[in-house]
Amino acid sequence: MSLKGGSDNDIHARRKVAYIYSPQYIETCDSLSKVPNRASMVHSLIEAYELLDKMSVVKPKMATIEEMAKFHTDAYLEHLHKISQDGDNDDPQSGDFGLGYDCPVVEGIYDYAAAVGGATLTAAQCLLDQKSEVAINWAGGWHHAKKDEASGFCYVNDAVLGILKLREKYERVLYVDVDLHHGDGVEDAFSFTSKVMTVSFHKFSPGFFPGTGDLGDTGLGKGRWYAVNVPLEDGIKDDRYYQIFTSVIQEVRALFNPEAVVMQLGADTMAGDPMCSFNMTPVGVAQCLAYVLDWSLPTLLLGGGGYNLANTARCWTFLTAAVLGKTLSSEIPDHEFFTEYGPDYSLEICPSCRPDRNQTKHIDQVISTIKGNLKNVV
Repeated sequence: MSLKGGSDNDIHARRKVAYIYSPQYIETCDSLSKVPNRASMVHSLIEAYELLDKMSVVKPKMATIEEMAKFHTDAYLEHLHKISQDGDNDDPQSGDFGLGYDCPVVEGIYDYAAAVGGATLTAAQCLLDQKSEVAINWAGGWHHAKKDEASGFCYVNDAVLGILKLREKYERVLYVDVDLHHGDGVEDAFSFTSKVMTVSFHKFSPGFFPGTGDLGDTGLGKGRWYAVNVPLEDGIKDDRYYQIFTSVIQEVRALFNPEAVVMQLGADTMAGDPMCSFNMTPVGVAQCLAYVLDWSLPTLLLGGGGYNLANTARCWTFLTAAVLGKTLSSEIPDHEFFTEYGPDYSLEICPSCRPDRNQTKHIDQVISTIKGNLKNVV
C-alpha cells in the first residue's frame, strides 16, 4: 500500500520523528471505555511493521495540575481529581462539569487525563528542543473538552495544551483538524486570538455532534477570521477530500504563515467506521498529511476519534509509515492482535459503495467563501 503523490522518500527517511510511548501510558489509555484496548492495537501494529526503530521513542511525563491549569479551570481539575479517586458517579456537581452520559466517571480518570495531557506536552517539548521535526502522540487528540467541562469522550484538551506549549516559542501556530467531528474545544479556546488559527474539516448536519463548525463560524474579536470551518456531507472519498483540503490549506498557509503546526488525525472518517459518515481510506488522509509535512515546519501529530479499532490502527500505522517515507506490505504481520484484522488480514481499507452527498456547486461556494474570509487575515 504505497502513498500516492508523496515526495522524495529520502527526505522522509532523514526526517527526525519522536514517537511518544511507554507501556504504562498505553495501559492507561487502553482503559478509556469508548475505545478499549485501542492504544495497544495501534502501538502493536506500528511495532509489528518494524517502524519503532526508525523513530526516537520518547517516554511521556504525566502532566501536573499546574500544567493542565494553563487551559482548564482549577474547579474542573479539582473535581475530576476528587471523583477519580473513588469512581464516584453520583456526585451532584459532576453534571455541571460535563461528566456523566458520554464522559462517564470511572476510577482513575484524572490519571488518564494527566497521562494524555502530559504525553502531548512531551511531544511539544521534543519540537521546542529541536530533538525532532515531527512528534506523534496517537493516543492524544481529545479536541472536544472545554476549559471547565468534559465533552464527547474528552476529559482533557491535550491539543490545546500542546498548542499553548508551542506558543512559548512560536509566534503563530496552525491547528488542522481532519477528525469527522468539529474541533470545537480547540476553536473555542483560541476564538479570540490571532496567534492561533484553527482549521477544521468535518461533518456538519442537523443533530450531528457537536453541532458547531458552520461556515459562518470564523472567530471573535481579535480572532475574527482566524477560525476556519469546512462543513462537509456524508460519503466524501479520498480524491475529493484532498482537493478541498489543499484548496483551503494552501490559502491558509499563504495568509497566516504559521511557524508550527498541530494536526489532529481522527480516524472516524474511515470507510467502515461505526459513524458511517465519510468514505475515506488512509491513502487520502496520508496525502493531506504529506501536503502539510512538505512545509518542513515543526509538526505535532495527534489521534482522535476512530471507533472501528482495527481500521484506526490501520490508518495511524499507515500515517506513521508515510511520515517516515516507508512503504508497508499489504499483509498484516503476525502480532498480538492479528485476529482482529480478518477476514482479509490486509492493511488496505476499501471505500464502500455509498453515494457522495457533497454537491460540486455547493463545495465550490464553500471554498470561495473561505478564500474570501481569509483575505481579511492581516
